[in-house]
Amino acid sequence: MLPDQQGPAGPQQQSGYRLPDCYRHPGVETGVSCTRCERPVCPDCRVSASVGFQCRECVQGGHATARSARTEFGGAAVRDPALVTKILIGINVLVWGLQYLISVADLDHLYMQGQLVAQGQWYRMITSVFFHTNILHIGMNMWSLWIIGPAIEQLLGRWRYLGLYLVSGLAGSALQLIVAPGTWALGASGAIFGLLGALVVLQRKRGYQLGPILAIILVNLVATFTIPDISWEAHVGGLVAGALIGLGLAHAPQRNRALVQWGTMGLTLAVVLVVSLVGVAQIPG
Repeated sequence: MLPDQQGPAGPQQQSGYRLPDCYRHPGVETGVSCTRCERPVCPDCRVSASVGFQCRECVQGGHATARSARTEFGGAAVRDPALVTKILIGINVLVWGLQYLISVADLDHLYMQGQLVAQGQWYRMITSVFFHTNILHIGMNMWSLWIIGPAIEQLLGRWRYLGLYLVSGLAGSALQLIVAPGTWALGASGAIFGLLGALVVLQRKRGYQLGPILAIILVNLVATFTIPDISWEAHVGGLVAGALIGLGLAHAPQRNRALVQWGTMGLTLAVVLVVSLVGVAQIPG
């Protein structure tokens, strides 16, 4: 072999020098190191970065420590901002469909009726929010939910939005319990009025014109008090609760924002519970 020819081992191995092994694969030499931890990484263990390469552990650690995107009022930003709205509509439609497969008499124990709540059937206060009387009833409510729900869900995030919806629905049942315990009621209207109440506060905080929203609320309140057999208690109770929760969601300070927001929702729920207990205490045994 001529002096300037390379044998199978190459010049680095002939001189006793070898590249470091990959930190995950001993015996696999590499000349590339992670730009963050400086550990040697082979092609299977490195990920391209803005400058050089990083090991997979550093990439995963960076993702874990990075602040997740948030909505305008503190919720987690997600790809589908209308998911909870779709689920709520799906549950309402499913329950309405089941009413045609099951005897109506078998479902009476799920409607709101204050005197029966006083006998211990507290579940009626929430189950009644997911029942409707006819196709027009559910059609109007689900159309309203689809129109306003996704916008609020996108502002608040999924869990705050869901909490707002459920607490508003319970507030409507609570006001009916204390004002008209002898009447039957069902429907998602109270929860939807709660969304409208919160939307007024949220949009005011954002500097938006409130005329269209207030007009919608006014028209619906007029219909509430003029059309027979509509539970105005559920509508007004939901509207007031939604506005109160909206105040906490919209005006919570950046510091401890989540604590203030969920605290406001919890306080509103506590008021609903107190009102419900007062209503039950007033019902003759």
